[in-house]
Amino acid sequence: MVCFTQSSGWESGMRELLLARPFSEKFKFILGFVLLTSFAGLGIGIARLATTLYAVDLHASEFQLGVIASAQSVGILFMSLPVGILIHKYHPMRLFMLGSLLGGVIYAVTPLVRSAEFLIFCTVLVSFCMPLRFISLNSVFMQQLEVLGNARAGWFRGVHMMGFFLLGPVAAAYLIDALHYVGTFLVVAASFLITILLAPLALSSFKSDDRHAPKLEWQEIKSQLLLLKEDLVLRRTSVIEFLNHAVMAFFGFFIVVIAIQSFGFSATVAASLLTLHGAVFVATLFTTGALISYLGHKRFYQVSFGISAVALFVLAIPQWSLGLWIGAVCLAAGLGMLHIVNFTMYAQAGKKHGTGRVSGLTALVGPAGGFFGSFLGGWLGHLFGLQILFLPMGLVFLWLIWFVYDLPSIVEKQAVELNVLPELESEI
Repeated sequence: MVCFTQSSGWESGMRELLLARPFSEKFKFILGFVLLTSFAGLGIGIARLATTLYAVDLHASEFQLGVIASAQSVGILFMSLPVGILIHKYHPMRLFMLGSLLGGVIYAVTPLVRSAEFLIFCTVLVSFCMPLRFISLNSVFMQQLEVLGNARAGWFRGVHMMGFFLLGPVAAAYLIDALHYVGTFLVVAASFLITILLAPLALSSFKSDDRHAPKLEWQEIKSQLLLLKEDLVLRRTSVIEFLNHAVMAFFGFFIVVIAIQSFGFSATVAASLLTLHGAVFVATLFTTGALISYLGHKRFYQVSFGISAVALFVLAIPQWSLGLWIGAVCLAAGLGMLHIVNFTMYAQAGKKHGTGRVSGLTALVGPAGGFFGSFLGGWLGHLFGLQILFLPMGLVFLWLIWFVYDLPSIVEKQAVELNVLPELESEI
């Protein structure tokens, strides 16, 4: 079995090399990464809502909507672990550019055939391109944390989220009204091509040590999966991440459908739900990370579960349109806090097992949860209705409060700043 390990000497040497870089190189990376994540987040944000509204416009059934939503994760489930290994052989910049080119072409042809089946087919194809993008960004970003520090990292995440959650839905609603679906998907394709031009600014700085690079073989992939069996904390964190992405995927895709079909919202107003949700989510990422230093991981987890459970119960209340807005705000706060603490747990696991292996694993667990939440949600929604499904989700989050009960109440000596990566591209 080939293991991905790094000697302490190589880690020390890499750190010294990165910290010794001149200011101009650091500034180039910061500027390049901000521009790259901005366009990446904006393009994905537009595509996310455009896909949902296009499916509604095609009069897709609840089951078809579930298939479309879950199709966004199919390729990611197959590609995440291999891409985490290929990063060290072919360089993140090459893989990112390839994923962006293929994704842009697929999005350009998506609206050319007006059928739910063709939309499902294109969505599946795009899902195979996404790991090439977000895992590449993931790997480069984690390496640069040695230089940038956690405080700046939180702002990079916020920039990506602003495009994904705030600007993307608003731009999608405007573009669909002005350019219809063909023009909107062409804009998405163009945004993917623009990221190809920006990629060298941010991704060329990646340094790979070939001596410790993992190989693309079944034993290596199996070794990543075995981490879940060997590491109790990593396994527990992955269960939480799975459920977190299941709820996030269901809400992100179906809340617009619920708002339009059950409450009579217009597409623009329904998009505003996602925008508000995104605004609170980003604000939570910026402001609540320091609370881990006071509450500890267990208490922070439990507070986030409690807020999320209340939000899900509110969202389940029928014929109360105000509840959608209240629930969207509370769910954003709860899931945002959960995002922070989960990443800090994964970052600790990355130091222990290697960032490449843990990166590939996290890029698998999240999409698996998204696939589960979307597909099962669409199937059950077809039988019982979509909105009522928020109720059992709330009960699951109440159970999670007990699930972390025996987690040690570790309190950070220093405030923990968010240093997470754009893995939410895995939702599209």
